[in-house]
Amino acid sequence: MGKITIAIDGYSSTGKSTLAKQLAKSLGYIYVDTGAMYRAVTLFALRKKYINEKGTDEDALITSLPQIRLQFKFNDDLGYAEMYLNGENVEQEIRKLEVSRYVSKISVVEAVRDKLVAMQREMGKEKGLVMDGRDIGTVVFPDAELKIFMTASADARAARRYKELLDKGEEITYADVLKNVRERDHIDSNRKHSPLRKGDDAIELDNTDMGLQEQFERILNFAKRVIEKAP
Repeated sequence: MGKITIAIDGYSSTGKSTLAKQLAKSLGYIYVDTGAMYRAVTLFALRKKYINEKGTDEDALITSLPQIRLQFKFNDDLGYAEMYLNGENVEQEIRKLEVSRYVSKISVVEAVRDKLVAMQREMGKEKGLVMDGRDIGTVVFPDAELKIFMTASADARAARRYKELLDKGEEITYADVLKNVRERDHIDSNRKHSPLRKGDDAIELDNTDMGLQEQFERILNFAKRVIEKAP
């Protein structure tokens, strides 16, 4: 039985990472969270003051890209890999709303996408991989054997994200989270370079009213059927 590449794309806060982790664990595959990579670059840009509410200093960011070293290190206690930026564990910091506010603006920078896409393709050379993001099935791995495109209503996604942030102790409002979700949708879908879109051969999964276990079992069955046919 051969190994395949599973590409999971979709809107923010649709649970892409949760599903990807579940699939990788069940299948014994490697999981790569590309969103964490873009978030880490965003954190770098925020720390360097290359981005703020007034705009983005793209030239400074592009010049600094060689300074950015990203690594995933597996945490045995958590059961998944955490993101490291230049040797620092930034897994918790990159999930904060401040990073969420700017990550879509960083991800439209073509040089940033080129750098990270090259890294992602290198990670997936041997297959046996589950990768989630915005352009995995359309740009990073257009020949992936299984492509999933996840969506849900903006209200449902904002509610999930709001609860997640509250559980982490952040002081935010639901209105701010909903605004962020809608802004990210617009930027991700309308950016010039590698916009978010459903590939023609991707399976669409609307989980507005679907539980985590139901969606996992449904996609796992799809994956197993595809793997059975893999050379």
